[in-house]
Amino acid sequence: MDDGGSTTNLLSPIKDMGAETGVGIDNPSSQLVHGMDHTTTPNEDTTSQIPNENESVTEKNNEAGEDEVQLTRKRKKTSKVWDDFVVVTLRDGAKKAESTHCKSRLAATGSGPTSSYRRHLNSCIPHKQWQKNQQKLNFQPSGCDVDSVPPLIGPDTKYDENKMMEAIANWILSTEQPFATMEDVMFVKMMKTATPLFEKVSRVTITSDCFKVYEHEKKKLKALTKAASKISLTTDCWKSSHQKVDYMVITAHFVDHNWRLQKHVLSFVHVPPPRTAVDIADGIYKCLQEWEIKDNIFTISVDNATYNDKALRRLKETFSRVRKLSCGGRLFHIRCCTHILNLLVKDGLAIIDHIIGDVREGIKYINNSEGRRLNFSKAAHQMQIRDRKLMLDVPTRWNSTYDMLCMALKFKDAFPRYAEYEPHFHHLPTDEDWENVQSVCEILKVFKVCTNIISGSDYPTANLYLIEVFRVKQTLDKGSLSANDFIRDMVKKMKEKFDKYWGECHLVMAIAFVLDPRFKMKLVEFCFPTLYQNSDENIKEVKNALYEMYSEYLEMHDTLVRESAAHGSEHERNVLGLNEGTSLGSEWEAFGEFIKAVDLERPEKSELDMCLEEGVYREKGQTGMESFNALEWWNVHKLKYRVLSLMARDVLAIPISTVASEATFSAGGRVIDPYRASLGSDTVQMLICGGDWIRQVHRVKKKLKKEEFPIEVLLPEVNTKYRFVLVIVRGYFKIVVFVVVVFEIVFVSGEFVKIGKIWVDKGVCRCGSIFWFFKKAKVFIIVVNFAFILHPTPSNWSRNNGGASDYLDGRREGVFSRLDGRRLYIKWGN
Repeated sequence: MDDGGSTTNLLSPIKDMGAETGVGIDNPSSQLVHGMDHTTTPNEDTTSQIPNENESVTEKNNEAGEDEVQLTRKRKKTSKVWDDFVVVTLRDGAKKAESTHCKSRLAATGSGPTSSYRRHLNSCIPHKQWQKNQQKLNFQPSGCDVDSVPPLIGPDTKYDENKMMEAIANWILSTEQPFATMEDVMFVKMMKTATPLFEKVSRVTITSDCFKVYEHEKKKLKALTKAASKISLTTDCWKSSHQKVDYMVITAHFVDHNWRLQKHVLSFVHVPPPRTAVDIADGIYKCLQEWEIKDNIFTISVDNATYNDKALRRLKETFSRVRKLSCGGRLFHIRCCTHILNLLVKDGLAIIDHIIGDVREGIKYINNSEGRRLNFSKAAHQMQIRDRKLMLDVPTRWNSTYDMLCMALKFKDAFPRYAEYEPHFHHLPTDEDWENVQSVCEILKVFKVCTNIISGSDYPTANLYLIEVFRVKQTLDKGSLSANDFIRDMVKKMKEKFDKYWGECHLVMAIAFVLDPRFKMKLVEFCFPTLYQNSDENIKEVKNALYEMYSEYLEMHDTLVRESAAHGSEHERNVLGLNEGTSLGSEWEAFGEFIKAVDLERPEKSELDMCLEEGVYREKGQTGMESFNALEWWNVHKLKYRVLSLMARDVLAIPISTVASEATFSAGGRVIDPYRASLGSDTVQMLICGGDWIRQVHRVKKKLKKEEFPIEVLLPEVNTKYRFVLVIVRGYFKIVVFVVVVFEIVFVSGEFVKIGKIWVDKGVCRCGSIFWFFKKAKVFIIVVNFAFILHPTPSNWSRNNGGASDYLDGRREGVFSRLDGRRLYIKWGN
């Protein structure tokens, strides 16, 4: 090493000496020393080598001028600080300990104490950041218990028991796990493997933690609901099959300040028997009082039960005494549209109930064993049916019954063939039954599409209501004009239910459609003549209700402007530190009064008039009804329509079905299982509501119960190992058959042969026998084909160009017949 601090090149003598002595100084994994320049002369053929950090190289010049390298073994550094420091040599020859994180240089102590290095690491910010991001893999010592050392842990990781218990409580609520899971031996072992500081807790402790999470999430949701301008509710009742107890669920639907549609379960309470209208009304009112939102209720959606009608009438009277309901309360009670569609479909399916029973029992019979499924699959394969799936419906869900019938229609030809394999299979619909099923499924297809569209809860559905009802009405009108008496009788019953529930003007679906920028009043004027007889009066009623609601929102907007202006002036004085009597300046106060007057001044033409006069909105690339988000459109145009956008926000949030509340019952069936039938009503509410809130926070979708899914019957595949080869051979064979048939018709037809007392045209009959053979015809045709070979052709027969065969001497008459669409000439003689 020279005085300049540059590193001396290690030449080939060093490498040769290392080879002779066995010292591995040419280790390719050796590291460069920090702060030292490593240069190599271009003319040198050898590569320089860097000694290992635990070895030192000493060069001496002997008398002969040759370089000698003396290796001296140094003591290995054992302190852990050397993982973060490296010794470097400066240009003046001084040695320093340089930090690998912040590049700070400290005095090198050699084999001395390392306390100064430790103090530096404790205050080194880059080192702390490295520790936070770095993880160490700790291999388990031999004979060590797996619970003692975690396999993966950060250097300064701190175990927070409170956060761990909160995370477990969230997991139990969101996944509906039983409380006894915490006492499970394998669960505790798994947690101890992840973190050895985990301590087993009892089911009582985790229950208390779940209640704490429930109360915390309830406070956050309460603040969110109180900030909403209008809230629409859905409610429904359910009876637990294990507890034999009635429960009522209440779900809130509203649009938050970010214009996102929100759906949250507010209550899942026990309803005392016998579940009267008074009990339902009291349960809803108590829930609204607890959540402090009784002044924000806009609409309540329920099914068509009689006690629900009485309960909503009672609540309407109660709210009317306290405040004014929108449109005089005509929008307060919303009937569940999916329930109405369900009633219509049940009337339609009742007429083919016996056919549905045969199909259902037949599929049950086939699904009872693997052998039966295999035989049915063989029958379907023989009938050239490529589908391999049947479905067994859930009797209480008509849409699954529709799917079952649609799939069974594909196998209608396979059922008779399967009956040949199974003599005990008696569930066999007739051809007329299948035709009736086909006609019913064509009508129910419209109902299923409508149900799927309006049953959504993650997007606005009120603006999709009218067009779907219009589609149903068109289908029923078309069915009533059918030539099939069976269809006319079925549609007649369905139209009676339709006129009962939708015979009068439905304001909610009409107003929501007008507030959709794609339709406005145009679609109302288009649909109402088909839906109602007195369409002009209903259109006028919709316009009056629309302007009445707009006036209400305009008054609310003016009130909010006055309150915000007064609050703004007071806030400005507080920020500037002015007293009540201190003036802000005549110009500024005058400008503030001018802004108040402008905001409260109503233009000659209202926002509603301007919106209706504009054309409908058409989006490029729009594919369907559900692809457009009306809420998003109003959010973009809220500065242009300040009042009308608020009105559209509340109307579009109205749920037109109780599907959101009914979906909660599937969770109730999982929570109140046979092993937890003794849970109290408060605990049940905590589990149902808390689980819904946690899933909303983490955006987790829950799954339906297994028994709510239709059963899919998968048919086994028939052995088709050589199907590809057979397809190729069959293709070539068809070409050969075609050539033979042409040859027979051209050169052999017209020659007759006698078989017993029957004279037949040789060529034409042979062609017919070939086709019949491939269609599995009777053995008789094959016998006839062989007879042509054994018997000579008579010389007194010739081909007749008239199409019928006549005997040449006129003593016998020809008889012309058809066999599978191909001509067969027959003569009867001695």
